[in-house]
Amino acid sequence: MTSSPSSHSPSPLATPPNVYDAEPIPDAVRAEIDRLLQSGDLFRYTAAQDAPVTLLEQEFAALMGSRYALAVSSCSAALFLSLKALGLPRDARVLIPGFTFAAVPSSVVHADCVPVLCEVGQNYRVDIADFEAKLDGGIEAVIISHMRGHTSDMDAIMALCDARGIPVVEDAAHSLGTTWNGKNIGTIGRVGCFSFQSYKLVNAGEGGILITDDADLVARAVIMSGAYEHNWQKHGQAKADDALTSAFARWQNNLPLYNLRLSNLSAAVVRAQLPEIARRVRDGRRNHDYVADRLNTSPWLNVPEKLAPEDRAPDSIQFNLVGMDDVQVTEFAQAAADRGVKVQVFGQSRDNARAFWNWQFLGQIPALPQTRTMLMRACDVRLPARLTRAELDVIADVLIGAADAVTADRKAFGT
Repeated sequence: MTSSPSSHSPSPLATPPNVYDAEPIPDAVRAEIDRLLQSGDLFRYTAAQDAPVTLLEQEFAALMGSRYALAVSSCSAALFLSLKALGLPRDARVLIPGFTFAAVPSSVVHADCVPVLCEVGQNYRVDIADFEAKLDGGIEAVIISHMRGHTSDMDAIMALCDARGIPVVEDAAHSLGTTWNGKNIGTIGRVGCFSFQSYKLVNAGEGGILITDDADLVARAVIMSGAYEHNWQKHGQAKADDALTSAFARWQNNLPLYNLRLSNLSAAVVRAQLPEIARRVRDGRRNHDYVADRLNTSPWLNVPEKLAPEDRAPDSIQFNLVGMDDVQVTEFAQAAADRGVKVQVFGQSRDNARAFWNWQFLGQIPALPQTRTMLMRACDVRLPARLTRAELDVIADVLIGAADAVTADRKAFGT
C-alpha cells in the first residue's frame, strides 16, 4: 500500500533521476526516416503532395479539433507569424504577461510591434484587474502565455478581448494536452501556437506549429512561412476548402517570405509521437499531483492550486518558497543542488530569460512589482512524465529536506 504524503518516509534511492533526457523517440519512426534519407526528400515542398510536414499539419489539426495547422521552425516562429498574419500596423501595442519566456516579447519585437507587460499573480497566472486596465491603453492584440502550463482565466480574458474586438494569440508551448472547460488549449483564441522543442511534451529538438479556424489568417501565415510561388497548393488543407483557396489567391505575391518552414525529418519525428500524447498527459498529471501533494506538506513550500476549469498536462512543477528571506532562498537552491536536484528560482537565477527585468532589448522595463515579488520566490523543477514513483519520491525528499535544512540553520542563530 502506498503511504500518504504526510506520513511518507524518505526514499531508499540514493541518486536523484536524470530529469533532462527526453523519452526515446518511438521505433515506428525509423522506417520513415530511412525512407527520407534514401530519397533525400527532406524539404517539405519536394514531393507533389502528402509530404510528412503536410501530413503532420492534417493530423495535428484533427487532434486539436481545428480547421487548419501550419508547422514551422519553432513556437517563436509561430507567434511571430501569427502577429504578422493578423495584419497589425507597425508599432501596434501587444499585451503579454510579465511572466513568460523571452522568446514571447522577442516575437512581438520581430513583428515590428511593441510589447506591453501586465502583472502576474502568486499563482503564475495573469492578474485580470491589471490585464483589463492595460487592455484599454491602445492594445491591438494579446498574447496569453500559458507559462509552464498554467492556464489563466480564459473565460475572463476572452470576454474582455471579444468585447473590444482584440484578437488573442495563445502561446501554448507548455500546454499541449491541457483543456479549459473541456476545450483544448490553443483553440480558444484566434490562433494557438505550440512547441516541439526538446523539453516539451512532443520532442523534435526544435519545431513548432500554429492552429486556427481563420482561413485568411492561415493563408497569410503559410505564404509568409516560405510557401513561395504556388507551393501553398501542397498544403493538403487547401484542396477542398474554397475559403482557403480564395485567400491564397488573394495574398499570392503580396506578402514577404520569412522562410520559417519545418523539415520533413522533424515532421516524421513529431508524427511518431502523436499517439503518445494521451499517455504522456496522463502520466505527467499524475506525477505532478503526487509531488505537489508531498511538497505542500512542508510549511516552506507551496504549489498553487490550478483554476477549476483547467485540466493540465504538466511536464514540470513550480512552487513558491514561503517564509524565507533572500539568503535562505539562495541556500535552499544550493542545498537542493548539493543533493542532486537542480532548482531554478526564476527571479534569482543569473540572467534568467523568464525574469522580465532581463529583457533589456525592450528598452524601458516596467516595474511590475507583483510579478517581481512572485518571481523572487517561484521555483521550477523538471518533472517528466517518464519518472517512476520511487524517482518522484527522491525529488520530493530532496526538496523538502533542503527547505528544512536551511530554515533550521537560520533558526539556530535566532533569526
